[in-house]
Amino acid sequence: MAENKGSAGRKSGMDVDTGLVRELAELLAETGLTEIEVEDGDRKVRVARGGTAAAPMAYSAPPPAAAPAPVAAPGEAVAAQDDHAGALKSPMVGTAYLAAEPGADPFVKVGDSVKQGDTLLIVEAMKVMNPITADKSGTIKAILVENAQPVEFDQPLIVIA
Repeated sequence: MAENKGSAGRKSGMDVDTGLVRELAELLAETGLTEIEVEDGDRKVRVARGGTAAAPMAYSAPPPAAAPAPVAAPGEAVAAQDDHAGALKSPMVGTAYLAAEPGADPFVKVGDSVKQGDTLLIVEAMKVMNPITADKSGTIKAILVENAQPVEFDQPLIVIA
């Protein structure tokens, strides 16, 4: 209380809403973000955390994506690249899901006919589910990813003929 003596009017800017700070910290944890800032009039609250928690996720994604490539024989790898020349590619890094929820039927199967704009799969990135839609009408020729497989930016996902 002695600190406020003679400066009570100026100390009001130092009041910290710990509930808001906790809520923002929880939001950081839920979304995987490393920093969030909220501004309300002349009050600004910024909550940040170290990136060490996000780093293992970033490092864990590439090894499974890289693992299938060495398994294929050299002749098969060349054929696979030729077959997937016009494949729909991932617009982001994330995890591919072939169905809307666990246990549900997949959005599409090989041989299915699709129209431009139909949802083919979902790529989850930072807890956001992003529908990946057909860029053209046609028939599903190949599905190049497994359910719950990590995918890289520009990685071929589905071939539509």
